[in-house]
Amino acid sequence: MANATPAQIARFADMFSAMGTEARLRIMQLLMTVEPKGMIVGDIQSEIDIPNSTLSHHLDKLKNENLVTVRREGTFLWYRANTDALKDLLGFLYAECCTRNHVVAPKDLVSISR
Repeated sequence: MANATPAQIARFADMFSAMGTEARLRIMQLLMTVEPKGMIVGDIQSEIDIPNSTLSHHLDKLKNENLVTVRREGTFLWYRANTDALKDLLGFLYAECCTRNHVVAPKDLVSISR
């Protein structure tokens, strides 16, 4: 993705913006820890400790930017991190920092992520 289109760049900017609050970033981090199963809203709320109406707002924002997916099982809504979208976002960053101008060596990403 070394030559991202303006539309892709706008999409990635919206994705970063959606994760640009502490609560949403914590939600994303939490959902990544339970991949691929996901979590129900009540469990997310217990872990993050924010009011249900606020959580709904944050989950809607993440869902609107395709960062999370939701499925209904009976009365439960299960949320999962959209790992495909996150891979696209990371691929965009990787292309800029590691392939085009080599600001970060690819081998260093492993140590950064640990």
